[in-house]
Amino acid sequence: MASNRTVTTDVLADEERQFAESRLVGPPPVERLEKSEAPAFVFTNAKRGIGLGSKRRTTAPDSDRGTVALVTGRRVLCLVGTEPEDELIEVPIESIASATGHTGLLANRLEIRTPRKAYHIWADRTTDEAVQAAAEFIEDRMFEEPEQLERRDGANRVTYRGRSIDETPDTTQTENPTSADGD
Repeated sequence: MASNRTVTTDVLADEERQFAESRLVGPPPVERLEKSEAPAFVFTNAKRGIGLGSKRRTTAPDSDRGTVALVTGRRVLCLVGTEPEDELIEVPIESIASATGHTGLLANRLEIRTPRKAYHIWADRTTDEAVQAAAEFIEDRMFEEPEQLERRDGANRVTYRGRSIDETPDTTQTENPTSADGD
């Protein structure tokens, strides 16, 4: 009863033939869903992972693992296969300000933006129509005034020279006592 062809039992059970063991380290995606939650779209990629803040700043899977992103009526749940446990990135629908599908020659991408963060979900090239449909699915469920995410997952979209800027200063770094002028 899946709403889209991207939702398959092989991916949900993490039993795809192309992965010797499995795409993820931890439990399969279906076990990460809440009661009465069902995926409307499922996107996978083997190498690119999830872009946090920018397309190039990614959380990538280990070389023998992959990435799964589930779009449900409640959230977008991204699972990146990394040792010792999978990286989990969750964006509730009530926090999403925009969703856009992008298609390309080598890969497709679902871009999710919250009031202060951006997420780039890379998808297989065969998902052109599904990426667009997922963006529409999310937009149909978005809140008029999205809630701001409070957690630090590196997806800040405010950048300076290609690097994310954090609003709170990092107190773990100390200033260099010598100046550039040699004073």
